[in-house]
Amino acid sequence: MEQLREVLRTRRDGIVRRWFDYIIETYPEETAAFLKSKRDPFTNPVGSTIKEGIEGIIDYIVGEGEEEVQTFLDRIIRIRAVQDFKPSEAVEFVFHLKDIVRAEVGMRLDEPEIRRQLREFDSSVDKLALLAFDIFMECREKIYELKATELKNMTYKLLERAKLLDELDKHKW
Repeated sequence: MEQLREVLRTRRDGIVRRWFDYIIETYPEETAAFLKSKRDPFTNPVGSTIKEGIEGIIDYIVGEGEEEVQTFLDRIIRIRAVQDFKPSEAVEFVFHLKDIVRAEVGMRLDEPEIRRQLREFDSSVDKLALLAFDIFMECREKIYELKATELKNMTYKLLERAKLLDELDKHKW
């Protein structure tokens, strides 16, 4: 996959920019405008985290990343898991990388070796999407666990304040 990786290395910035723009477009208009306009990681931690995640994933794909790709994907997916995305909406951006890469590869798509390597690349992106889905579901499960625990604690405190816990204990089987 070395020829394709070399093409991707030379087009890295364009791929990162297009992928970032695509992800940001999945947000409501006002949010997207904010995420695009603010570059400072302190005023825009979501936009900054998404951009860093994309850069890390691309660097990993082209063989220049040192960290595991899961680390970068996790950063993006955790953000999307706490937002109002359906699972398919939260991970769909991963699949769009295929279209972006094809657009950036352009004229070289006619080369048989590049086409073969793109099929291999597509398979890698599919695996990345499955990993994104797993991360998303783990995050959502954790959110629901936290909500259930909080509800249980609130209910207990309410019963305790109403002095109903003693009554419940008396009526246990």
